[in-house]
Amino acid sequence: MSFFSLLLATACGIGFFAAIFFVLFGQITVRKLRKMPEAKDKLGFEYVSGWDIINAAQSLSIPRWLAKKLENSPLSGLYPKSDFLYSHTNAFDRVLAILFYWLLTVSGLMMITLALLDTLGFF
Repeated sequence: MSFFSLLLATACGIGFFAAIFFVLFGQITVRKLRKMPEAKDKLGFEYVSGWDIINAAQSLSIPRWLAKKLENSPLSGLYPKSDFLYSHTNAFDRVLAILFYWLLTVSGLMMITLALLDTLGFF
């Protein structure tokens, strides 16, 4: 097995676990939030079905000062309200969000980097 194949398999394995945590976070946390009538406009803009799961996980995973800065930017409608999310989630929900979001981010960045390096002839 080549080094490239090993790195790609690692990225795919991380992506597999990210998919599992996507379903868990969506069913446990975001489903609870969607049932609240006041949450309608507080979960951020939904490009495609399920994007609010990624929005909520991002807001709970990044530092609060950065989430606040994104909420107050000109594109604030794209981001969820972190105060609302923190007030309606518990520590378990936040751990799920952190696991899901960072596994998704790491696997995506790994795959993009591997594709770029392979195109440039490093492998």
